[in-house]
Formats: sequence, C-alpha cells, structure tokens
Amino acid sequence: MIATPFELLPAAASTTSGTIDLLIILVFSIIGAVSLGVLVAMVVFVVRYRRRPGHLTGAEHSPGVMWRTELLWCGLTMVVFLGLFLLGALGFGRIEQLPGGAAPLDISVTAKRWMWSFQHPNGQRELSRLHVPAGRVVRLHLTSEDVIHSFYVPAFRLKQDVVPGWLRTAWFRATTPGTYALACAEYCGSEHARMRADIVVMEAHNYDRWLAQGDADEPPLAAAGRRLFERLDCGACHESHLRRRAPPLEGLYGRPVALRDGSSVIADDEYLRRSIVRPDADVVADYQGGVMPSYAGLVSDEELLLLVAYIRSLAHAEGVSP
Repeated sequence: MIATPFELLPAAASTTSGTIDLLIILVFSIIGAVSLGVLVAMVVFVVRYRRRPGHLTGAEHSPGVMWRTELLWCGLTMVVFLGLFLLGALGFGRIEQLPGGAAPLDISVTAKRWMWSFQHPNGQRELSRLHVPAGRVVRLHLTSEDVIHSFYVPAFRLKQDVVPGWLRTAWFRATTPGTYALACAEYCGSEHARMRADIVVMEAHNYDRWLAQGDADEPPLAAAGRRLFERLDCGACHESHLRRRAPPLEGLYGRPVALRDGSSVIADDEYLRRSIVRPDADVVADYQGGVMPSYAGLVSDEELLLLVAYIRSLAHAEGVSP
C-alpha cells in the first residue's frame, strides 16, 4: 500500500486516524449544512420580500419574533461550537497523551534541508526512509539543524512542527503494514517540495529481523549519550554519591519536577534541552541556581538528542517506565 502526500482522502493507518477523521467530517458537515441553509434562506428572502407594487416592505415584521429568532440562532450556534470544542479537546488529549502499556519505540529524527534523518535505539541510522513495527507505539524525538520544518504523515493524521533549538516529541501507532509518505509541511526553502521520505510499517517479527541485519558497529543512542555525558564531565555534579550539587538523573524522565518558584514541570525532551542550554530557566527545588554552566553552542542538536536518550534510559534505573 503506497500513499502520496497529496491524496484527497489518504489511507487511515494509525490508531488516532479515526478520531481526527470524525472531527473533520463533523466540522465540514456542519459548515456545509449552515452554508447551504444560509444560501437557501437568502434566495427565499430575496424572492419573498422583493420590492413590488402594493407591498410594504417590513410592515409584517414583529420585533418580538425577530429577537426570539436571533436568540434561538445564537443559542444553537453556541451549542454546536461548544460541542465541536469538546470533541476537539477530547481528541487532542488522546493524541497528545502517550498510551500506557509497553514501552514505546524511541526514534530520533533530525530535519535538515532537505532530508529526514532517523536513528533507532540501537544506533542504526536511516536517511529518507524509516522502518517501524506495526501495532507498537513509536515515539519520535524531533529536532531541526537549520530552519522550521514540519513532520507530516497524512496516513497517520500526524503533523508536528520541528523548530531549530527546540526538542519536540510526537507519537503514532501504525495499524497496517505498508509504505506511507512523509513530507515536510512547512516551507523551508527552494527544495522544500522534495523533502520527502517513506515510512515502512512492518510486522513486528519482520521489523526485528530487519533491525538485527543493521550496522552492528553503530553505537546505541543511550551508549553514545553516555560517552558524551562523560566527556562533558556531567557526572561530577549529577552522579556524585557523596554530595550532589545537581539533581539526580535516575528515574527523572517523564516525571514531574518541583521547581524553586513552587511550580512543577514534566521532565520531557524540551525540559531537558532547556536545562542543558539554559540551566537557570527552571531551577529545581532544594538546589541553587547559577551552579550549572550553559552548554548553548557547545553541543549540537544531534548531541542534545544523544544526551536526552541517555537520560531517558536512566528512567529504568528505578523501575520507571519512560
């Protein structure tokens, strides 16, 4: 099954496709019904209340009828739009919330003009093609090396902007094996239209076999992140068993973090990136600010992905599912 980015009705091949399709169909159905009703009413009013001899325009109008009609119309409109808002909010919550159960397959995605680069947890890399297993949650960790891009897979109803200097996550669970189109949906330069890739959805056992045939010399993401962590000497503060000057990282990823200002934040990709390049932006409770230096400009976006992958692997240190 091969899809193109510009199909009028692309294949629905993910667990969230039905939710998005239902909302879109409802919105366009309501818009179509209202538009048709307005058009019919306009024609009726033009014909019935046209100026003609012996007819006094407005003589039969009743102010009481008019305000009741307007009130009914506004009330119905409010109910319809509140209903759409509720459906949209519920759908958005389902799309944003990572499903529970088995640990997701974490894939690092780097966008750059004009290609997509992918890296699997075992370190295997792909360019302009991504292999994933069907039926398993795939969590994408996205970053851009240059300008704003947008990760768009029509068949999965998935669209996530990729902004330089930020780390963003998105997820999908493909339902049907096949090859699906990935395109950049944000104009990014002269070759924007050619920034495409394929997502190959395979049966789980076929994916495991394909992954085992990859480049064994490529270091796993977490191991590469660990080496970078050691090279930057981050363990001097985060791994000191005698006196920690910085928060411990074991079991951190995915958990809420209490801050000195009384608020809290989830330790996701963006929080970790911000803590590395702007360490004083979110000072953890019971720790002092101004201790950790900023690594802005010292580590690249790809190296940030490696560090995040290593910290994410430490979530298992205390039995925490990331």
